[in-house]
Amino acid sequence: MSNEWKLPSPRLEGGRSLEAVLAARRSVRAFTAQELTLEEISQLLWAAQGITGPQEHLRAAPSAGGCCPLELYVCWKEGVWRYRPQGHSLVLHRSGDVRAQLAEAAWNQHFLAQAPVVFAISAVFARTTRRYGERGRVRYVPMDVGHAAQNLLLEAVALGLASVPIGAFDDAAVARVLALPPEETPLYLLPVGHPSR
Repeated sequence: MSNEWKLPSPRLEGGRSLEAVLAARRSVRAFTAQELTLEEISQLLWAAQGITGPQEHLRAAPSAGGCCPLELYVCWKEGVWRYRPQGHSLVLHRSGDVRAQLAEAAWNQHFLAQAPVVFAISAVFARTTRRYGERGRVRYVPMDVGHAAQNLLLEAVALGLASVPIGAFDDAAVARVLALPPEETPLYLLPVGHPSR
């Protein structure tokens, strides 16, 4: 297996209206064992942080001042992979399946270990605070992660998948499991899979 995967190009048209997706979105914590395809993973990452314009700060989700403080990781049986919006690719960040460890770090929310994929979103607060100071830390970065997570949640529904946003976890434990660099803070875990009911 290569240490970098170029992801399939995202689709720019889907079969469901935004209104239908909004009406169908629910928090789901039970998934089948069916794996996600690389195309589905690609589409979810693009919806959360994909580049949509000629400059790299023009993303599918808005970011205060174009600071783009967020980092996305894909945690699945293939290891932990960091998303690179520039080039729309995945780079191996850590070997091994960490989903069970993430479930434990999230105060034993065991469904995290059962999801085919867990997307983790972290932030480098300094990218925003160097421009906006404390307001960037307490307001703008939390807004950025909300925008990105909601895009991913809605894209999951559009693809016939399901998810639930998880913010209840031990930050330090999640950072250790993901082997995050010291400047990154974990903010969200989003398990995604095919709903079991």
